[in-house]
Amino acid sequence: MLIKCFFAGFGGQGVLSMGYFLAYAAMKEGKAVTYLPAYGAEVRGGTAHCTVGISDEEIASPVASEPEYVVAMNQPSAKKFQNTLCSGGMMFINSTLVTEPPSRGDIEVVEVPASGIAEELKNIQATNLVMLGALIKKTGLVSLRSLEQAVEDAFASKKKLIPMNLEAVRKGHAYLD
Repeated sequence: MLIKCFFAGFGGQGVLSMGYFLAYAAMKEGKAVTYLPAYGAEVRGGTAHCTVGISDEEIASPVASEPEYVVAMNQPSAKKFQNTLCSGGMMFINSTLVTEPPSRGDIEVVEVPASGIAEELKNIQATNLVMLGALIKKTGLVSLRSLEQAVEDAFASKKKLIPMNLEAVRKGHAYLD
């Protein structure tokens, strides 16, 4: 079964990394994946988004016109991309920055104060990992262990960053208990 996820936010919020980590974790589980990043000309501070496809069989296209999941890390992204989500889909919002949740009645909105949790951890750069932990908890797209391995592999050359980033993933995962 093919599942598409769309991640959006400001450049610098780690939106592309979120997609990469999810795709990598799914690949570690033997799933077929696609990863399609896109970013505005400004990059940091501009718009950034990416699409991840996860399937048990080969994926024909990385494009997602109606993804099952949308993650909005800021208010402009929540407003702009709420209508791309398929009916019955799930939208994850960083409720620390998204003060006006989507108004659609045919989707589930999952509010995660990802920036606030990252601030409590004194690691605001890990906001994306907090959100990703919550996403995998709610959706079951990949296991927590696979995501932890993806983070460990990504930070292999900066080992001192691994514990604090794993803590962010686990805090996000535990938030939806």
